[in-house]
Amino acid sequence: MMMTERDEQAKTQALIAYLLMVFGLFTGIFWVIGAVWAMAKARDAKGTLFEDHYRNMISIFWWGIGLSIVGVVLALFVIGYFILLGVWIWSVIKLFKGLARLTSNLPYENF
Repeated sequence: MMMTERDEQAKTQALIAYLLMVFGLFTGIFWVIGAVWAMAKARDAKGTLFEDHYRNMISIFWWGIGLSIVGVVLALFVIGYFILLGVWIWSVIKLFKGLARLTSNLPYENF
């Protein structure tokens, strides 16, 4: 499949955001930077092959933040640690699936 210049740019920007978020799994601050990058570049990717990758990253960020807050609160009752671990594993899976599909020039979801 032939990609347009807009597709190439959207892919490059998504790759940057994914890599920042993956690095952020271990540092925290890069998680936020990657998500902000994805939010800032999402409009430019509208109508491209990679548009749904931006929705994926933004979704991972907001669900991750929300569930992490729940996990921290519930850490007082031990179950929160399992929630935090689950959020981390879920994030890893979603990010690496996105990276694999992005580098194969595929949208995140099969339509």
